[in-house]
Amino acid sequence: MGTRVAVLPVIHGSGDYALAVRRWMLEHDFDCIAVPLPESFRRPVEHAVRHLPVPSIVLQPPGPGFDVGADAGDRSWQPDQWSSETPWSEAGEEADDEDDLDQEPYSFVPVDPCQPVITAIRAALGEHIPRAYIDMETASFQPQSAILPDPYALKHVSPERFAAAVLPSIPRPPDRQTLQRLAHMAWQLQELEQRYQRILFVCNLLHWPWVRQAFTDTYQRPVEGDAVQTPETYDVDPRTLNFLFGELPFITGLYERARAELGDDENLSIDGLKELFLASRDSYRADFGRRARPVTPLLLSQCIKYIRNLSLMERRMTPDLYTIITAAKQILGDQFALHVVERACEYPYEGPVSDQTVALGVEQCRFPDGQVRDLVSRLPGPSTMWKTVELKRRPTGKEKQRWQYSWNPFRQCSYPPEDVQIENFRTRVFDRAQAIIGSDLARTEKFTTSVKDGIDIRDTLRHWYDQQIYVRVVPPSGGKLDACVMLFDSPADPRDYPWRTTWFAEHDDESTMAFYATDFREEMVGPGIGMSVYGGAMFLYPPIVIPEIWTDRRLDFVDSLEERLLAAACLHARGRQIALVSSLPPGAGWRRLAKRFKKQLVHVPLGSFSSAEVQQLRMAHVLNGTEIRSFAAHFIRKA
Repeated sequence: MGTRVAVLPVIHGSGDYALAVRRWMLEHDFDCIAVPLPESFRRPVEHAVRHLPVPSIVLQPPGPGFDVGADAGDRSWQPDQWSSETPWSEAGEEADDEDDLDQEPYSFVPVDPCQPVITAIRAALGEHIPRAYIDMETASFQPQSAILPDPYALKHVSPERFAAAVLPSIPRPPDRQTLQRLAHMAWQLQELEQRYQRILFVCNLLHWPWVRQAFTDTYQRPVEGDAVQTPETYDVDPRTLNFLFGELPFITGLYERARAELGDDENLSIDGLKELFLASRDSYRADFGRRARPVTPLLLSQCIKYIRNLSLMERRMTPDLYTIITAAKQILGDQFALHVVERACEYPYEGPVSDQTVALGVEQCRFPDGQVRDLVSRLPGPSTMWKTVELKRRPTGKEKQRWQYSWNPFRQCSYPPEDVQIENFRTRVFDRAQAIIGSDLARTEKFTTSVKDGIDIRDTLRHWYDQQIYVRVVPPSGGKLDACVMLFDSPADPRDYPWRTTWFAEHDDESTMAFYATDFREEMVGPGIGMSVYGGAMFLYPPIVIPEIWTDRRLDFVDSLEERLLAAACLHARGRQIALVSSLPPGAGWRRLAKRFKKQLVHVPLGSFSSAEVQQLRMAHVLNGTEIRSFAAHFIRKA
């Protein structure tokens, strides 16, 4: 606009546009920076900007200001406000006006490091460049927003090309106030032209064509602004920063870290997502320890690919928080997604909680006195849609203590869905062990009239000189498996698994089960719901009644938890073979133990099963009575 004014249209709340503003100010020399904020916001906004990277919010109450010797926000009654001659109708109208004013939203400026306007003010303060606040004062602010293209396109196109591409779709402002504000900003720019040679105007992408049109038109001085109240600066509750920032608080923290360390921040909108997942993986492992499912680079790459596909389906180049959580939940489970949410909402430069701290919500805030008011942003970003995603939350320490105190030690039962899951796994182990027994008895013979169980390629190639085909014969295995031992943690430390017991079947489809596990009372997940982790377990199916193996004196000759399970299986099994699931094959000592009872161990490698499935199987929930089963699903969460 003109020869002295350069306009940089931006999308508010975008880290990519904040980088574009910084780049423009480094590549060009300006002697004045004009921003689309009223003059009344100058002092509180610049005071808050000087305290960055600690975020804050500048709030302006609605309604006109009063010059009666009191603070601008003082709306107390004055002696001459009503007189005895004031008609009741007029008094009622004034009261109605007061009620309407109480319903008007506060306008605010988010002092966010990723706001392009805040970036311009911050850079101008650092370079001692004059700032001009050229927007019109409005007692009741009406914002304008729209669905805009993803600012990530600035990685490949210049801001000029981006603005030119969006220009045909920019609508004319629909309300009178916005038109008056644009005319006021154009007039202010004309006034600035008289004093400065090179002016940078950072404005909303939706406003720049109409500001330019008003700038080039000939017109009278625009209407004056309203009398307004003085804005105030407040700290923001760290738990609600997601409602203040345009980018995720974690990504915003990465931008500030790169600024402090002079690091590369050009691709943080995408590379920051990878750092978010790595930080979530570390906190997830620290929370669940050995119970955590393996978060491999392959799973993380699948999750990021899923995020990319969901973003493209929504016609975006960068994901929002809902897309990130959805992908993490689908690929890595609820608990990893919960850690992603917690890390995404963390900001490393949080300020201390003071008496001037407000808690933010969806277009609302709660003041320190408990008053809740609606909010409207002076720097509105693109239109957003708030969505909900269901994640089971983590119980607090006080809740765990209360649940532990109310536990009845004389009542406990299992969680049926987990019983079905582990019984299905036991059936698979039996089938796999049965196949291993049959493969040990397999033999090869010359092909005559049938290929039997398939051509044996090895023997066929070995006897290629006599031009004969050899086939494989697998005879049916004799006997039937009725005992299985699963050793998930071997060698097991007895101090890690203090809970050792034997459970009997509730119906014919369940096994008699003996196991050692962690103490479920140390990990309460709900009222009457504790969680334990199996170290090892023994299954007898069909179920039979046996003595408690952990107090049976016939088994006192063994020294470890694993050997006691093996000895109990050998003692009570009716078949000759016993399926053993472990990470390593049984050693000579375990084979001698089985031989003592005239049994044979059939080893099924634990690594032949999915590690994620095994990790889920090891988590067992103990309920304080069968009535807990009716609501246990609302509290039980898997790693």
